[in-house]
Amino acid sequence: MKGEVALAVGIVGIIVLLILPIPAFLLDALLSLSIASAVLILMTALLIKKPLEFTSFPTVLLMATLFRLGLNIASTRLILGHGHEGTDGAGHIIQAFGALMMSGNFVIGLVVFAILLVVNFVVITKGSGRIAEVAARFTLDSMPGKQMAIDADLSSGLIDQEEAKRRRKDVELESTFFGAMDGASKFVRGDAMAGLMITGINVIGGILIGVVQHHLPLQQAASSYTIMTIGDGLVSQIPALVISIAAGMLVSKSGVEGSADKALVTQLANNPIALGMVSAAAGVIALIPGMPIIPFAAVSMGSGYLAWRRAQAAKAPPPAPPKPAAEPAEEPISASLAIDDVKIELGYGLLNLINDLEGRRLTDQIKALRKTLAGEYGFIIPPVRILDNMRLPNQGYAIRIKEMEAGTGEVRLGHLMAMDPRGGQVELPGEHMREPAFGLPATWIEESLREEATFRGYTTVDPATVLTTHLTELLKENMADLLSYAEVQKLLKELTAEQKKLVEDLIPSVATASTVQRVLQALLREKVSIRDLPAILEGIAEAAPHTASITNLVEQVRARLARQICWANRGDDGALPIIALSPDWEQAFAEALIGNGDEKQLALAPSRLQDFIRGVREAFERAALSGEQPVLLTGPAIRPYVRSIIERFRGQTVVMSQSEIHPRARLKTVGMV
Repeated sequence: MKGEVALAVGIVGIIVLLILPIPAFLLDALLSLSIASAVLILMTALLIKKPLEFTSFPTVLLMATLFRLGLNIASTRLILGHGHEGTDGAGHIIQAFGALMMSGNFVIGLVVFAILLVVNFVVITKGSGRIAEVAARFTLDSMPGKQMAIDADLSSGLIDQEEAKRRRKDVELESTFFGAMDGASKFVRGDAMAGLMITGINVIGGILIGVVQHHLPLQQAASSYTIMTIGDGLVSQIPALVISIAAGMLVSKSGVEGSADKALVTQLANNPIALGMVSAAAGVIALIPGMPIIPFAAVSMGSGYLAWRRAQAAKAPPPAPPKPAAEPAEEPISASLAIDDVKIELGYGLLNLINDLEGRRLTDQIKALRKTLAGEYGFIIPPVRILDNMRLPNQGYAIRIKEMEAGTGEVRLGHLMAMDPRGGQVELPGEHMREPAFGLPATWIEESLREEATFRGYTTVDPATVLTTHLTELLKENMADLLSYAEVQKLLKELTAEQKKLVEDLIPSVATASTVQRVLQALLREKVSIRDLPAILEGIAEAAPHTASITNLVEQVRARLARQICWANRGDDGALPIIALSPDWEQAFAEALIGNGDEKQLALAPSRLQDFIRGVREAFERAALSGEQPVLLTGPAIRPYVRSIIERFRGQTVVMSQSEIHPRARLKTVGMV
């Protein structure tokens, strides 16, 4: 609370300086405070390790600028009011600075003052303002990517929630800081312009007042008022220059870690070749006739000595690592039995996808993909291992699920894949091929053709995205195989305390964990999310006492998930498009079921089976021409058997039973089989 009151009093005091006159001795004290505070700000900017440690700098810069402007007005009032009394009329600090810099000649003082203004206004302020502007722009542009990287690291388990919060806070502070610095640099520029105008007013106004009102000789008036004006300008501009240097150091330090002295020594004085060239150049200049030998010789010997020291340090053998206490045990043979659930193998030409420059794009996309699939399907897929395989084509890759090859493809680094959304061939120069994930016509084009491809309505994607898209489709197809027993146990353990009571009542007295796993895998095979795990467990608990059939358990669970299934398959208009199975086919399937109870099997004649497949294809092709992606609606008793046929030739088609239609779902019939 005391600090807030002191700050408020200080701001009010600065405003008072703009309005009320102050005595010369108080002006001397305030000017010394201005110089000391400028030095403090500069030292703070030099010694911090990164700019975010001085986020209050824009506010400090504004307050320091207002303070100097208040002192300028106060000193102007004293110069014009008491300048006829002598050069100490505005205080001893202004008099001392004026006499020191003018050296008995007011022209020298004017030139020095003008140079300081040029250095501050044209060089330092303009440069640091431009750096702050560009840094603010690029910081804002990179914010979404940084946020995605943080979310990806969090979802993959590389960082915890607290670390993610801290990183997000740093990203937010960085964007706010550089945005504020972009605006704060305008304060320094305006301060320099105000100083120039005040100087002109003081000189001209002071001479007029001294000659006209106080009847001083013109030469005496010019000398007296010029000394005080130049002294006032220097006292104001030196702190302004110091703070401008601090601002420049701060914004130009955005990419350097550590204090300024360590950064400069590390990057400038560590290369013996560079220091040797400096020594040689200084030595050659020292030998030129007419050149002073001593300073250049001193520089040559000093840099040569540093170069020799750095070269000796580079030649010195690294310290021997301490010997381990014991030889590491040989890796057990059983370790070779471990398999990777998901693995990407890259050809030699694609190794750049995992380096520091472009690797972040591929790895970040995979991390984001794992997070997306976790939200879509209800469990986190295992980590994806990336390694090289020299037996693959130079720019080829292979994706393996459970060590078995699930898909292969090739990409072209430095190119873009262009595809026509209408399914036609891209009419641009390049390498024509098939998109690896969906088999659509595509063309690898040069980066320079990006704008033309966009103008023609083509979709363009980079190589990392092509690979990630292929991986996405393969993971969706194999999601059930990736849900291991251990993953199911992990999902059950992560339920809330209220829901764990349901698990205790269900497992193992009603159903085993293995049964739960098989039900979840059956749902995933049909692209049904298992995120609502409590509802699934409730469905199993309800049906398990009456049947041991996994098929019947799955149908009971699907009925419980009716709202979710209808929502996931709705069309753009919010309605659920359906193709109904005709009563004739419903009866044909029901009559083709043989066996009793849980042992029922489908025994449909091959000719009838071909008729059914033909009818399904025709119905869905007609729906596709009208822009619909319908589901096939059947009776509850035959849905599993219809699905077992459909998945063989139209794996992406969703088959729903009438018991899975939620009462609030809006249906739209688009055909019938």
